[in-house]
Amino acid sequence: MGALMLAGETVLERMVLKRKEVEVNFYQTFVFLSAIIVMLPFLYFFWKTNPLALQAHNILIFAVVIFFATIGNLFLFYSLKKDTVTNLEPALVLQPLFVILLAIIFSFFFSQDLYHRNIKIIIPALISGFALMFSHFKKNHIQFNKYFTLAIISSIFFAIELVVSRLILSYYSPLSFYFIRSSFVFLATIIFLKPHFKELKSKIRWQIFITGAMWVLFMVITYYGFLKIGIIFTTLITMLGPVMVYLFAHIFLKEKMSWKNFVASMIIVLSVAYAVILG
Repeated sequence: MGALMLAGETVLERMVLKRKEVEVNFYQTFVFLSAIIVMLPFLYFFWKTNPLALQAHNILIFAVVIFFATIGNLFLFYSLKKDTVTNLEPALVLQPLFVILLAIIFSFFFSQDLYHRNIKIIIPALISGFALMFSHFKKNHIQFNKYFTLAIISSIFFAIELVVSRLILSYYSPLSFYFIRSSFVFLATIIFLKPHFKELKSKIRWQIFITGAMWVLFMVITYYGFLKIGIIFTTLITMLGPVMVYLFAHIFLKEKMSWKNFVASMIIVLSVAYAVILG
C-alpha cells in the first residue's frame, strides 16, 4: 500500500505542478495544509505523545527533521515543476539507498535495535537499492541539469530526515508525529517563502488536496513500519514504489517506460520475499 501511494503521489504532483498557474511555494503551502486538514478528525483517536518528547535534545532533533523536510520538499517540488518524472526518477530512486546506508551508519552510534541492523535484511535491501539505481541510470539519458541536481539533494534530505526521525519516533504515534511535522513545515513555508495565494480551478485544488491525503497515508504507514518491522525492511518494501511510478507515468503522463526496469522489479520482489521468509 505504501509503495502504491508513493507512486500515485509522485505522478499526481507532476500533473499539478506542470501547470503554469501553480507556483512551487503556493503548492507546498497548500499540500501541507491539505495534509493537516485530513489528519484533524483522526487526532482524537490516534493522538499520542510521550513527555520525553519535550526534552531539549529531542526537540532539537525534531527541529532538524522539520528543517530537512521543508527544504527537501521545496527542492522536490521545484524539480517536478521544471522536469518530467521519467528524467528525474534516477535521482528520486536514490532515496531508499541513502536511507539504508544512513540507517546502517546510525546503527553503529545508536541502539542497534532502534535501526534493526539485521544482516538478513540489510543484504537484500542493499542489492535491491543498487539494482534499482543502476536500472534507472542509462547512458545518454541522464541530464545533470539543476533540476536533476535538486532532485538528488531532495533525496539526500529526505533520507536524513527519515533516519533522524527514528530517534524520536517512539515518543509519538505515527499520526501525531506527522501532524506536528506537517504543521511546522506549513508554518515555515508561509513565514520564510511567503507564497502568493491565487484562485485555482476546483479540479486543481482537489488534486492538491488528494495528494496531501495520499502523503498522510504513505507517511503514517512508513512510520508504523519503522516502529514495527524496522527502517531498513520498510524501505526495502517501499522500493516497489519507483517501479510503480514508471508504470503510472507511462499510463497517465504518456512518458516512455524502459524494459530494463523489469529486471530491477524482479530483484526487488525476490529480495522482499527473501527478507520476509528468512528475515
